[in-house]
Amino acid sequence: MKTELTAATRIHVDHEAAKRLGNWTDANTFEVTARYGSLVIDLRSPQITGDIAVHANLDHAMVKLLVPDDAVIDQADLEWTGRGRVKDFARPREVAGRVIRLTGTSTRSEFRIHRAGIAVLSAMFSREFFEDARRANREGRTPTVADPASTPA
Repeated sequence: MKTELTAATRIHVDHEAAKRLGNWTDANTFEVTARYGSLVIDLRSPQITGDIAVHANLDHAMVKLLVPDDAVIDQADLEWTGRGRVKDFARPREVAGRVIRLTGTSTRSEFRIHRAGIAVLSAMFSREFFEDARRANREGRTPTVADPASTPA
């Protein structure tokens, strides 16, 4: 499935922890730079269309990707220096969904792929979810951080 890529969303983390949860973007190209930090990126939003490209420049970092259940992770173009890997334990055997292409360099770093209920729990155990739930309660709507794909429009 070929799609046109949008302008890249840049995320920079240096000695800190950052989270991008819920319906935070509609871009499908990301440039991630992380050094001695951790980053959570939610890619489950229905606003993101087509295949996704994540170009990473990681140094002693951890990037957690919250992805749809049927997502295909392509890590063939990711270059490793030192220890590191892509941890995708809940990977379905036969998938035919959106392709998430990981490229770039990784020095003693790792990607963690969370799907289904684990992705929902990862989003729910965050300050962002608590703030979104309080705001949604005041506005009379459903919170979007827990699972942006199942939120009614």
